[in-house]
Amino acid sequence: MHDIAVRIIGLLLAAIIVALAARRLRLPYTVGLVAAGVALSAAHLKTGALLTHDLIFDLILPPLLFEAALCIRWQDLRRDMALVLTLATVGVVISAAVVAAGMVLLLGWPLQAAAIFGVLIAATDPISVLALFKDIGIGGRLRFLVESESLLNDGVAALLFAVVLTWVDSGGPTPSAGHVAGAFVRAAGGGIAIGMASGLAAIIVAGRTADHLVELALTAVAAYESFYLAEYLHFSGVLATVSAGLLMGNLGLLRTDDSSPLSVQGRAAVEGLWEFAAFLANSLVFLLIGLAVEHVPLVQLGPASLTIIILLVLVARAVTVYPICAAFRATRMAVPMVEQHVLWWGGLRGALALALALALPPDMAQDGDILIATFAVVVFSVVVQGLTMEPLLRYVGIRSRGAGA
Repeated sequence: MHDIAVRIIGLLLAAIIVALAARRLRLPYTVGLVAAGVALSAAHLKTGALLTHDLIFDLILPPLLFEAALCIRWQDLRRDMALVLTLATVGVVISAAVVAAGMVLLLGWPLQAAAIFGVLIAATDPISVLALFKDIGIGGRLRFLVESESLLNDGVAALLFAVVLTWVDSGGPTPSAGHVAGAFVRAAGGGIAIGMASGLAAIIVAGRTADHLVELALTAVAAYESFYLAEYLHFSGVLATVSAGLLMGNLGLLRTDDSSPLSVQGRAAVEGLWEFAAFLANSLVFLLIGLAVEHVPLVQLGPASLTIIILLVLVARAVTVYPICAAFRATRMAVPMVEQHVLWWGGLRGALALALALALPPDMAQDGDILIATFAVVVFSVVVQGLTMEPLLRYVGIRSRGAGA
């Protein structure tokens, strides 16, 4: 335990140095963290196998999801609800199907392995997306669309991943659409119900105290308790934490009038706490991704196969974004074409996909290939797409730092 604490403290010190250097060099912080992790790995720094499914799911995801959900306003979500839900549900299914079909037809993967990889890589990752968009300063409706989609579609992908994995493990016939839909509704509905109940309970208790420390503790309990309880009951922990954050944000943090159950001091403390927690979680996960590069045998699949896999993921994202946005062209939810380009290229993959890949049973056929493919896509996504996002914004005429996005 002492050794793990020392390693984590050392990584956080490295993250502080990277943050200062990235700001001076005008580089995305996330890219700098991955690069620093690669450099530390090349120096053969002994950090241990810290990048695990349990670390990502149990420690890193809840604060990042909760912090992002706290800042989403009901009115914004209600305005674009149909578009966001379509991207986060239909979009995930389309993306997964395109990737899986490509893996079978172009690389000869068996259907089961291709389906698992297609589902786990389908969702844009909230950790990567939120970190990048905060870093380069995208604001307004565009940032809202990207953030809200990433918060919801990773929950959808995680649920579909569980369904597909159960099918592969059972060796039975392909599950029907009705079976998949029923399993999804139960898991999603249960997660949302637990999150709403946890958030509401925390808000009610917060309204009975003016102690900002108690208010802080209540938000921490709501964020983690909703996630763990939902996962224990085989519901969606991601959607539970997002629901708790949405409710507590709109009933507490985002209300500036006297009717807010949170005190003025409590609102300031809650905002600061979760911003700091998100910084720590981001710093840790991206450094660990960089550190893991040396230990993942990317050459096992070969450069040609890795290139095809990355292109498949990009094509699948395009097939998701552009047709769905076209379907809403004549509505008030229409998305300008230049913003669609950002939605496409800004669909980063990250720690969530890695967590799902790391959760595969060790005796599953091609589990190593799935992990290697996932890692290649994540590194390309964070580094290449992360580095080119700000130039893309300038090219399409969208100014960063919240001006004109």
